This record gives sequence, structure tokens and C-alpha cells, in this order.
Amino acid sequence: MTIQAEQLHEQLATAVVELDEDRTKELAHQAVDFGLDAWQAVELGLVAGMDRAGKLFDQEEYFIPELLLASDAMYAGLEILRPHIPIDTSAERKSKVVIGVIEGDTHDIGKNLVRIMLDVGGFEVIDLGRDVPPQTFVDKAKEIDADIIAIASLMTTTMDGMAEVVRILEREGIRERVKVIVGGAPVSQGFATKIGADGYASRAPAAVVLAKKLVSEKAAA
Repeated sequence: MTIQAEQLHEQLATAVVELDEDRTKELAHQAVDFGLDAWQAVELGLVAGMDRAGKLFDQEEYFIPELLLASDAMYAGLEILRPHIPIDTSAERKSKVVIGVIEGDTHDIGKNLVRIMLDVGGFEVIDLGRDVPPQTFVDKAKEIDADIIAIASLMTTTMDGMAEVVRILEREGIRERVKVIVGGAPVSQGFATKIGADGYASRAPAAVVLAKKLVSEKAAA
């Protein structure tokens, strides 16, 4: 990666965390004009900035209005960069992901970042939102013939809901058809293994890598 690219990624991240939508759009256009990798500009610039805004929210330095403005800036940059991200069109259909925040939890910053990254990564993403009952994840996955269920939680008190999704899939005899990935601050690979999930991702870009790996393994099986 060139110094120019690194500098522009940092400037994009800063523009998002400073809630500057016009500056974010200007920098996104620069990334395109300079021929920089659009996916990296999204991942290392826009998403990194939103991640920093989320941390400021956790530290109570930012509040809901600031998060909304940061999100507006990120989406404005994304609209400019998205057309320049190559999409894998070799598959007969897009792999489908059902995503949501588990019941009892309304923190959705991380989930929204994962949704964006999956979207630009070529997946068809069905976002169930926040406070989603375990059965709803399974019902929607069955309805659309989803490949993956992605579940987020930022509260230890709601994490068992993730395990319940896996249990429902097993009871309904479709566990082998649907992969389950989990994430969120209190979640770990150890927890994912314990509940029988297929994987864990600590950050939004890692979730895309994991999802592509699981879909590839499923196709090869």
C-alpha cells in the first residue's frame, strides 16, 4: 500500500469521526480519481472511522446524534466508492445472509458495519434489525433459503439467545443447511465453539472473510 493510500484512508476515517459529510465525499472522490482500491478505502477509511465513532459512543463522548451524523458521512462516502468495488458475479446467485442483533439487545453499531461490509462484499443481506427473537432468525432463514445467519450481541445477558438460534436450527433439522456466525464485544471464539456456531468475527471486515470461507466450504461439501 502506498503512503498516499495510507494518508487518504486516515483522512477518510478522520472525516467520518469528525462528522464531516462534505469532506468525506471529497476524499471518496479523490480515492476514485487516484485509482485507489475502493474496498480498502471503505474498510480502512470509512468503516475504521465509524468504528472509532462507536468507541467514542461507548466511552460516552459521543451520543446518538453524533453517531447518526457519523453514519451519514460514512454512507455518503460509501455511495461514491461502492460502484468501484468489483463484485464476484461468477456464482449463479448471491449468497444470502440473515443478520440481526439478538433479543434483549438494542446496540446495533457493530451489526450495521457488518451489514455494510457484507453488502459491498457481494452478499444479499437481509437485516432484521435489533432485539430479534431467536425463532425469527430461523424463520427468515427458512423463508429465503439463507446460507448464513449472522448474530450480534453487546450484552453478556443476551448471549444465550445466540445458542438458542443454533438449538432451534437443530430441532428443525436444518442445522447443516445454515451456517451461523456470531460477534460482538463480549463474544469470543471460545463462546462460538461452545454453542456450536460455525465461526466468530471480531470486526466487520473479518466477518466478510469468514462468510466467504463458509459459503465456499458449503459449496464444496
